[in-house]
Amino acid sequence: MHTLPFVKMHGLGNDYVYIDCFSRETGSYIAKTDIPDLARRISDRHTGVGSDGLVLILPCEGADARMRMFNADGSEAQMCGNAIRCVGKYLYESGLADSEQLVIATSAGLRRLDLRVEKGQVQTVCVEMGIPVVAHNAFVLDTTPWEYIDVNMGNPHAVFFSEYMISSQQLYLLGDKISGHPHFKEGTNVEFACVRNDEEIDLRVWERGTGETMACGTGACATVVAAIRQGLTRRNVTVHLPGGDLEICWQGSDQPVYMTGPAATVFKGEYYL
Repeated sequence: MHTLPFVKMHGLGNDYVYIDCFSRETGSYIAKTDIPDLARRISDRHTGVGSDGLVLILPCEGADARMRMFNADGSEAQMCGNAIRCVGKYLYESGLADSEQLVIATSAGLRRLDLRVEKGQVQTVCVEMGIPVVAHNAFVLDTTPWEYIDVNMGNPHAVFFSEYMISSQQLYLLGDKISGHPHFKEGTNVEFACVRNDEEIDLRVWERGTGETMACGTGACATVVAAIRQGLTRRNVTVHLPGGDLEICWQGSDQPVYMTGPAATVFKGEYYL
């Protein structure tokens, strides 16, 4: 029976199964497999490893590695901030990269990583997340107009601000409806944010193709960008997510967003195919 080596990692509870495709045997298998189907099977929390999705770490000319990320429903996402921090940690600690400054290719473009290392272990990673594209927009949900801030961080986000944090019942009711609304032709990630003060934001995220996650790096970046554009916060903000905190910095138009947060290895194993 063929087995597929994997590593389970997470960034603030946003967990993925990572497959090292630098191995010739593994890379050869992945090249000929149905990856969306594999992502659905391996992500299942009852019959698979259990995760928010599948991440492939591949060789890449012009970068230290290429990251491909698939949601739990098998759909491919352009970018994931929590996943890319884990990719950087894996590359460094496995010896595939020997520098604390890495470049990772994604479907959203190249992303630069600055690893914070202590005693040979990557503790946190600062990621240059790219330049956001921001617009105000609106759509109609159940006959009611909804205004939101549209932020593209290489993947799409619809950011909503409210005075109080959304409840779990509201999140599950609205998250799926908004994420899959016909207004969003390719679906969208949905952010529900509550500003504590000009340096802190509480956030819950409904990710397209997955549902609520413990954290979302691109979502945290999108929310801070939207808050700054609305004059709600300063340019350095701590985003409080169910899984923990991310530090986000954005200096304004035509400047990239920087995200800093932890990455953790949970376990290694073999998946029976």
